[in-house]
Amino acid sequence: MHSFGYRLNALLTFAVTILALMCAIASLSDNLNTPSPSAEIQIMNINWFQKQPQGNDEVSLTMNISADLQSLFTWNTKQVFVFVAAEYETPKNSLNQVSLWDAIIPAKEHAKFWIHTSNKYRFVDQGNNLLGKKFNLTLHWHVMPKTGKMFADKIVMTGYSLPEEYR
Repeated sequence: MHSFGYRLNALLTFAVTILALMCAIASLSDNLNTPSPSAEIQIMNINWFQKQPQGNDEVSLTMNISADLQSLFTWNTKQVFVFVAAEYETPKNSLNQVSLWDAIIPAKEHAKFWIHTSNKYRFVDQGNNLLGKKFNLTLHWHVMPKTGKMFADKIVMTGYSLPEEYR
């Protein structure tokens, strides 16, 4: 006959194996979800567009951000980190990304939102490359699951441009 210790060890090993299997199935079940988020960003005003004393361009924008990210949430989603970035090209770099705004969405109920805001972070270019520059606004998101692999995606919105003169 097996002792109490052997039986307890077998029971705990079996329980941990079942728990690991359930976590793996949970993680794989998220792959069956096909999210269809939507977003729109409008630039309402360019508050200022100036050259800093160091020679860098700086822009302050007022934006309306509306998004429906509810389809990103499943039973396995802990939270979603979302941010808006301005993306543009310069002669020195093929891709410049400047984060303008971000938020953490803790639950599905908060994933459909509309916000009127100025850029939370400074939109500064190291140089004077922003005069008349065309740029994209991109809504990025990172889905953080309770268990499994984190994934990220984005929606790119094109057709924005900065003024030809400083204000």
